[in-house]
Amino acid sequence: MKAPDLLELATRNLRESILRNSLTTMGIAVGVASLVAMLSLGIGLQEMAGRRLSRSGLFDTIFVTSRQDFRGFDRDEGRDAPKPEELRALDQSAREEMAKLANVVEVFPEIRLMTEVRYEGKTNFAFVAALPPSAREIEAFEEMKGKFFSSEKAEEAVLSDEFAKELSKKPEALLGQELVVRYAERQPLAGGNGAEEGEDPAGFSVVRREQKLRIVGIIEREPYGGLRTVSRGRVFIPTALAEGLNVLQFSDLRGATRDQSDRKTYTSLVVRLANPSQVLAAQEAIKKMGFRTFSILDATRNMRRFFAILDLFLGIFGSLALAVASIGIVNTLVMAILERRREIGILKALGASDADVKRLFFVEAGVMGAVGGAAGVALGWALGRAINWGTNAYLARQELPPEQIWSVPWWLVAAALAFSVVVSLVSGLYPAARAARLDPVQALRYE
Repeated sequence: MKAPDLLELATRNLRESILRNSLTTMGIAVGVASLVAMLSLGIGLQEMAGRRLSRSGLFDTIFVTSRQDFRGFDRDEGRDAPKPEELRALDQSAREEMAKLANVVEVFPEIRLMTEVRYEGKTNFAFVAALPPSAREIEAFEEMKGKFFSSEKAEEAVLSDEFAKELSKKPEALLGQELVVRYAERQPLAGGNGAEEGEDPAGFSVVRREQKLRIVGIIEREPYGGLRTVSRGRVFIPTALAEGLNVLQFSDLRGATRDQSDRKTYTSLVVRLANPSQVLAAQEAIKKMGFRTFSILDATRNMRRFFAILDLFLGIFGSLALAVASIGIVNTLVMAILERRREIGILKALGASDADVKRLFFVEAGVMGAVGGAAGVALGWALGRAINWGTNAYLARQELPPEQIWSVPWWLVAAALAFSVVVSLVSGLYPAARAARLDPVQALRYE
């Protein structure tokens, strides 16, 4: 029997018991809809988390520290680990070498210091953190009041909303005003190598300095999702300006005890890549230079595992309804065998083989699966949109921004349709085998 004939005969048989077959197909549609709706929510939540982290400016970033500061923290270090003085320092030469790596966009130090902030005669203590020009693209600055720094070395400041409220009852009135930051500056000893007898020629002195800053912006959210040291600053200034201030850092104190105070070292450097997919290769290259590295990809491995398990469980629970629908397919086709015994007998009498009868019932099961799968995908899509709309309505009442927690990628549609057809064909195995075993003589006698 040819394929077109099988399809025509199967669709005609399905139309004869339209109510029963429609209910069975509807059961398949409900099962597929529950599967699509649950998986689309899992995928949507995963994409939402990914968007949040991507917009936070963390996925394309590597944090680099010296092994001198963290010696003994690595599990693979043994007693034969090199001494601190034998390890490479995180200095300007290392920074320039990292900047030459493929796909590296920028390399800048992570600077955060405790300062005294003076405004209108009042003194406050606050952490000042440095931000590079690329920070203007992150989520925290999308809805800021005012504007971002006008240049890399602009003597300007962006305040956190919390700190702005401490300075003034009307935070927005601070825009355009000046504040003074008092900090400790690192200065080399006068005379350098020609220092007086008894002095350390590689030493330095600490001098108190003041820097006037014009307030240009106020932000409500912590930069970088609150996951970086500088995120917890209350006053933000350009990184280039912070470097020019020559602020005393922890690395300077460490270097003074290791005869390294004659050169500038960094506590940590931040390496930003052009694309998150290039982070792992850059990490390996920096590790070969002798430094410790960390990226948000290391921290998100557990998150990706969590979402994979979540999607698995959602798929399992969503498939339960489809399993119930498969029982309906078996029941429908078995009843069809009882009602169509004479028809089966006539087909065999006219020369149809057992394989032809099997294929006929397989096609009927496949048609119900395909139609039910298509209807289920549409129903699941509508259900997902309804859940997303209801969620955003709730968020709006809570004065929170809307979120896209639902997503139906093309591969989910294809997988749902294929799964529906496969389950239907498997459900048709027993009825098809039972129909093929009918004796044509006994079938023709059936009334």
